[in-house]
Amino acid sequence: MTGAALPPADPPQLRRVLTFWPLVLYGLGLIVGAGIYVAIGAVIGRAGGAAPLSFLLAGIAAGLTGLCYAELAGRYPEASGAVAYVRHGFGSDRLARLVGAAMVLAVAVAAASIARGAVHYLVVLLPLPVPLLTIALVAGFTGIAALGARESVGLAAAMGVVEIAGLVVATVAGFLAAPEYRLAAMIPASMAGWQGVLAGAFIAFFAFIGFETLANLAEEVKDPRRTVPRGILGAVAASVVLYVAVAVAVVQSGSVSDTALLGLFEGTNASVFAAVGSIAVANGVLVQIVMLARLFYGMARNGQLPAILGRVHPRTHTPAWATGLAGALVLAAALFIPFEHLLVFANAVTLGIFALVDTALWRLRRHAPPVAGSFTVAGWVPPAAASLAVALMLAEIVS
Repeated sequence: MTGAALPPADPPQLRRVLTFWPLVLYGLGLIVGAGIYVAIGAVIGRAGGAAPLSFLLAGIAAGLTGLCYAELAGRYPEASGAVAYVRHGFGSDRLARLVGAAMVLAVAVAAASIARGAVHYLVVLLPLPVPLLTIALVAGFTGIAALGARESVGLAAAMGVVEIAGLVVATVAGFLAAPEYRLAAMIPASMAGWQGVLAGAFIAFFAFIGFETLANLAEEVKDPRRTVPRGILGAVAASVVLYVAVAVAVVQSGSVSDTALLGLFEGTNASVFAAVGSIAVANGVLVQIVMLARLFYGMARNGQLPAILGRVHPRTHTPAWATGLAGALVLAAALFIPFEHLLVFANAVTLGIFALVDTALWRLRRHAPPVAGSFTVAGWVPPAAASLAVALMLAEIVS
């Protein structure tokens, strides 16, 4: 006699295991990486002694958009992040798919640029072929990202502590190496100087990319309506303070080479800092792969990508297929696209996405009141954030 058929088991879901401090450290682990360790020389090359102002301006732009992401994450705690925000804000699945495609490109290219930057540090310590180091780096972090949210975020948080410690040491070294402090020289005295600040801010903005990743982890965070907004704001605020301090110290020290931070050290200290820099930059590869995988997962759950990318592994509770695809895209971009092109492209596309997200919140505020008890921003924040993002893009085109 055959018994009654059992109801089908529920498919495995993402697990809510993340709290505020791991989220903040995870955000800092992504934000504090290639942008400051690799790109600070390029920012100084554009802005000169006013480079700290470039980081401050870029930080303001990131902070304003971070506020918009914080409210949107409270309204719609979905793994697809900006894709969901644009869909709700504009009521257009087509525009949401376009944003999703742009995000895939931006995140993959940003992760690839970080991987290339990490290899530039690693090759000093491990004299192996660059393609081999790139493959090992991306493949290794893809495997870690597939293990689980707690494991990948925990490792990223631990590496983030190393990154921050390295920047603190570099800041102290820069101030100690400064022959004299000339703070007034950091204020441009001409229109050309301010144009350099804007051009530097476009590159410096890459140093802040990553705060939006926290919104993509909304389905793996405890009490996401409170924790995600606070995590975003905490990570952005801490990174602004840290970046401006580092930029001031480097400018005052006179270290203006492409590897400005490494130029603050000599001998054994330089080797140690190179090791710290390789960890700092490589950490961004891990967290970007995690973000890209969650983006694929969220879009698949919404029917915007093949359903297989929305499957969660029953043991690790991670989107394994989505993570594998994320790693493959990052590796391809890292191997075949030059670093400078990666950096500019990632910045331009990301700023365009941010402008759309800011505008989406602006539209939502007109006809959809926020959830009771959730985080909300002042009415001027969304249009100001969108305007500043567009201004940075235009500044790069003009320059």
